[in-house]
Amino acid sequence: MDKTIPMDARRASLCRIFAASLRPLFENLNADFEKLQEIRLRVNGPLMVVYNHREAFISQEGRMISKEQGAITVSYAQIRETMEYISDYSLYAYEDEIRQGFITIQGGHRVGIAGKIVLEDGKIRNIKYISFINIRLSHQIPGCANTVMPYIKSGKDIYHTLIISPPRCGKTTILRDIIRQISQSPDGINVGVVDERSEIAACYLGVPQNDVGIRTDVLDCCPKADGMMMLIRSMSPQVIAVDEVGSRKDLEAIEYVINCGCKLIATVHGSSVDDLRSRPILRRLVEERLFERYVVLGDLARAGCIGAVFDAFGSNLLRP
Repeated sequence: MDKTIPMDARRASLCRIFAASLRPLFENLNADFEKLQEIRLRVNGPLMVVYNHREAFISQEGRMISKEQGAITVSYAQIRETMEYISDYSLYAYEDEIRQGFITIQGGHRVGIAGKIVLEDGKIRNIKYISFINIRLSHQIPGCANTVMPYIKSGKDIYHTLIISPPRCGKTTILRDIIRQISQSPDGINVGVVDERSEIAACYLGVPQNDVGIRTDVLDCCPKADGMMMLIRSMSPQVIAVDEVGSRKDLEAIEYVINCGCKLIATVHGSSVDDLRSRPILRRLVEERLFERYVVLGDLARAGCIGAVFDAFGSNLLRP
């Protein structure tokens, strides 16, 4: 294996969480770790990554290959050892996060886990026999929201904004940069973030690992609907930001926030405004014009690529 690969801080911090037998594969992987998006370990399955929006396998020699043949097979022992490093030998300390199916580690990376669910009184108490790990690497792209900012912020005024995006088109990345830019603006705008899945601020031990601005307060691992109302009552935000709304309870909280005079910036899975109209719960958001701006993303190859910006009446505001 090539021993000349530079060990930058990002690569070094990630390598530390893997089982000792897997570390050399990543230490010597000839890849730009800024383009590495996911790392997947499955018991008795091939070691896989998503690199620059494409799936690849890791070979015995530590190279990315396009086919499963020749890929290293992950063992249960390797997954168990990896989880020990991820949890600092104390899975019990992460029980609350494990119940939600993920652990956020230093650097803001989210480790999704799956295995046997342990129920208690019909509710998830724990996950044991963890056999599947999906490490989603945190990426920040400062300035990726520059194109859209003029449409959602006018002077000190912020428009209620809904970002519509298919999976992997950068909705969380652009939301994070919008938060950062609003929070850093000289207008002194306080932002409250409800980070249910620890993907926006990526808090580790309560401290944001991502740059979300100097006037931003974060509720980490908090259900969106509850968190929105908590922030209104306790932190006096001028703007609240949430990721992936969609439930009836979310809609009620959105109405509560807007009626309180607080601005809201949110994201939702979808391909268009018409797509939202086809879903009963989300249809109300459009028909009642709760949002003043709809930002539509749609280029899988470029995170945060803006396809259209509509106002509440359906006019496309995006300049050619």
